[in-house]
Amino acid sequence: MSLFPYLVAAWLFCIGLYGVVTSRNFIHLVMCLAVVQSSTYVLLLTIGYRIGGMPPVFAGVPVGTPAVDPVVQALMLTDIVVEATVVALLLSLAVQVHKGTGTLNPDHLRELQG
Repeated sequence: MSLFPYLVAAWLFCIGLYGVVTSRNFIHLVMCLAVVQSSTYVLLLTIGYRIGGMPPVFAGVPVGTPAVDPVVQALMLTDIVVEATVVALLLSLAVQVHKGTGTLNPDHLRELQG
């Protein structure tokens, strides 16, 4: 197995994390968080990949034929749904913040009064 996909996943994670840490805009922050989450796609694809692997459908396939792991495929689909939900929720919160304050810069927000 090659080390390259693991390095790509780590690179995507680091680039996204750098963007999250240095972001001065809520929309940019959400997009960088999506990049961090997309690094898990690459990681899951790398873990579930098998050289010469067939789809995990065993009807009419000879015994001993390598197949990819269906659990990893299910985790991948779950990860996609979770990312879409998180991005939609965070973008809706950013819209509400902009409606209430007129800015998307976290430095310009005042402290909550309780």
